[in-house]
Parts: sequence; C-alpha cells; structure tokens
Amino acid sequence: MVWERCDGRHYNQIRAIRFERGFTRFAPGSVLVHLGDTQVLCTASIQAGVPRFLEGKGQGWLTAEYRMLPSATWQRHERETWKISGRTQEIQRLIGRSLRAALDLSMLGERTLVIDADVLQADAGTRTTAITGGYVALHDAVHHLIKLGELEQSPICQQIAAVSVGLLDSQAMLDLNYAEDVAADVDFNVVMNDTFEIIELQGTAEIKSFSRCQLNHLLDLAEQGIQTLLTAQKMALDNSL
Repeated sequence: MVWERCDGRHYNQIRAIRFERGFTRFAPGSVLVHLGDTQVLCTASIQAGVPRFLEGKGQGWLTAEYRMLPSATWQRHERETWKISGRTQEIQRLIGRSLRAALDLSMLGERTLVIDADVLQADAGTRTTAITGGYVALHDAVHHLIKLGELEQSPICQQIAAVSVGLLDSQAMLDLNYAEDVAADVDFNVVMNDTFEIIELQGTAEIKSFSRCQLNHLLDLAEQGIQTLLTAQKMALDNSL
C-alpha cells in the first residue's frame, strides 16, 4: 500500500513556509510563521539579568515559553493558567535548548532572551515550527541590541531549524500534518544547525519498531527539509523590516 498525502505533497516535500516579521509592535523580535495550516507567533523579549546560577559569570541566557490557544485545534481545549501540562513543559524546554545552541552566551552579557511561542492554529509540527520561527525572532532581537549599541557584534554563531519526519505504512515522510501524525508508525522531530549537525532528536515508535536503515533514511529526509527551512529563513531575514 502506498500512502497518499491528503494535500498532494510528495513524500519529501514540506508544506508552504512563510514568515511575517515585525508582526507585533513592542517585542524586539516577532514573527508569525505559517507552515501549511500551522501558525505560530514567535516573539523575542530582552530582560536584564540572568538566572541565579549564572549571576556574576558575565554570560547571558535564553529561555522559552510555549502555549497553545484554546481554539488552535478543531476542539477547544482548556487554557493552561495555574499549572502547565507536562507536554507544554517538555516542548518549551526543547525550544530553549535548541535556540541556546544558536548563541555564544558569553557574548550576550548578563541579560536573558525570552522566546514566546504561541500557537494560533495547529495542524501538527507546532514545536518544530516554533523553533524555526523562534530563530528568526531571536535574530531580530539580537540585531535590535546591536542597533541600540548594547552589543558590539552578534552572539549568534549558527542558524537553527527543525522539522518532523515519520514512517507511514513503512514509507518515510517529511513534515507530517495532523492526519499523518496521528497515523504514523514512527514519529521524529529533528533539530539541526546550518552545517547539518544534530542539536536534538526526539523519536518514538508509536506502533511498531524501526530499523537503523529506516532511521538513516528519516535523518536524510529531515536534513533535506531543514535545508529548505534554512533557505526560507535566510530569504526572510534578507528583507528589511
């Protein structure tokens, strides 16, 4: 059986990607990312000071928060207020780890960059879209600091993007939408830098196990998708705000 994608994409094709930079007025970096029907608003804010464990060390920090609007999916879910779910905690930690990899924190000074990723509409791939868009917001916030004269040069040392891959009926697929994500035998999230070194892998055999050969194929497919995303990021950042 050959899995047919409901949106007509080839197995190695990501959904249409678009970045709307400067989407909000007050955040030093903001971008609304469209990946197919998934939409994530990523903002980057700058705060004086660092967590206690870094005080006096002369280096900065980056942290992330992730939320999904109640109406982001077809069925409304409760807004997370007093206590966030384990899933949300895991995703925002992933975003933070991934985007810290973009920075030389020793060049940032004792300030904290906060990346907020708010999912406006979800059709799978929200965490990878948040990382890809978060990098664009981070870039703009850093250049805001340079423009103000608070930094002499950019602490960004590498470009970061992320994508999902999976196996459906033993076929490798790039950038799963919701219908594919819930049906996948294997689901992977892959974060890489611009030299295609791996920042993080999150992979699960949802239904049945997979081979090393299949894993290699999935990683090759992810690398191809991340190349497309890196190019899209560069094109977006080449345009003046």
